[in-house]
Amino acid sequence: QVQLVESGGGSVQAGGSLRLSCAASGYIVISACMGWFRQAPGKEREKVAVIEGGGSTNYADSVKGRFTVSKDNAKNTLYLQMNSLKPEDTAMYYCAARNAYCFALFYRPYDYNYWGQGTQVTVSS
Repeated sequence: QVQLVESGGGSVQAGGSLRLSCAASGYIVISACMGWFRQAPGKEREKVAVIEGGGSTNYADSVKGRFTVSKDNAKNTLYLQMNSLKPEDTAMYYCAARNAYCFALFYRPYDYNYWGQGTQVTVSS
């Protein structure tokens, strides 16, 4: 089993920054694909940023140039640095893992088999 625990969410004003962390425990493959997804009230869960086992990344168009996803394999931790935050970034942010040797990018929530509980990000104007 794999456990994912997110942290770092909070409330900020537009233009501010936050850094989300996702600590993975249990048996997780170093080259697992991982990603950040978000879900706002009344909306479907959507991809924010994903990273594959070789380090390639992909971002939603709405966050390109503002968000950066990274992974520290030694610490089994996934990060999301969020800069220039906008009110439309307000959502619950979830960490996800596809726990297998993974060297392709996967964009859909159902591609991932482990999820954290989420951390709330609220951006005020």
